[in-house]
Amino acid sequence: MSLKLTITDDMKNAMRAKDTAKLGTIRLLLAAMKQREVDERIELSDEQIVAIIDKMQKQRRDSISQYEAAGRQDLADIEKAEMLVLEGYMPQQADEAEIATLLDAAFAAHGSNVAAMGKIMADLKPKLAGRADMSKVSALVKARIQ
Repeated sequence: MSLKLTITDDMKNAMRAKDTAKLGTIRLLLAAMKQREVDERIELSDEQIVAIIDKMQKQRRDSISQYEAAGRQDLADIEKAEMLVLEGYMPQQADEAEIATLLDAAFAAHGSNVAAMGKIMADLKPKLAGRADMSKVSALVKARIQ
């Protein structure tokens, strides 16, 4: 079953269960998906849906940090609940050993100088997109170069 059908079925189940928090998050996700489909006149693939979910998770992480800095724990808790719902649609996260293996392969292919960082990240992004926080992967690459 495609990811889009899974999300739609989960929305129906949330409606039946009267789970308003989950329902609201799923509706936001479906609206973002529909917006992209209409704007680009395409049918989204699972990889494109994962990219949308990843973007929404980044927005939630930023909101959580800002709300906690402002002392608004109630709003931060709402964002955390939305993050949990969104995480349910993400693929299996890559573990540190897998990331290290991919880093080793990328460094072997492109070298370990500063000029190769862009090539290394371009090599890693399709392999880890949606499965790892790319900002952390970038920090690992920078640390290994220096």
